[in-house]
Amino acid sequence: MRDYKGHSLSNRLEDAAKAKQAMIDKLRARPAAGAPIVLERKAARQAIVTAREARRTELKAANAQAKRERAASEQRKVQEEEERQTALVAEQKAARDARYSARKKRKG
Repeated sequence: MRDYKGHSLSNRLEDAAKAKQAMIDKLRARPAAGAPIVLERKAARQAIVTAREARRTELKAANAQAKRERAASEQRKVQEEEERQTALVAEQKAARDARYSARKKRKG
């Protein structure tokens, strides 16, 4: 049986066998696990992983610091608001007391 390019079944099988053999040869040509280039690549990957972990740790520390700063800022704002409210109440009480004493002087 021939296809439009003129290749027969045996030609296609032969091409497939050559391709399979080429893949096997490529796999065999890989460097051994203890080869210097493999160890070098492994060390490079390990360095990348270590750098990522260091960046992740730094980021967590920075986020924790920012969170503490935000909490402290919120606490200062709440405390300032409470002080402002206390001062306002004291001022209102002083004004009320002044009005009461002025009224007593007029009646008195």
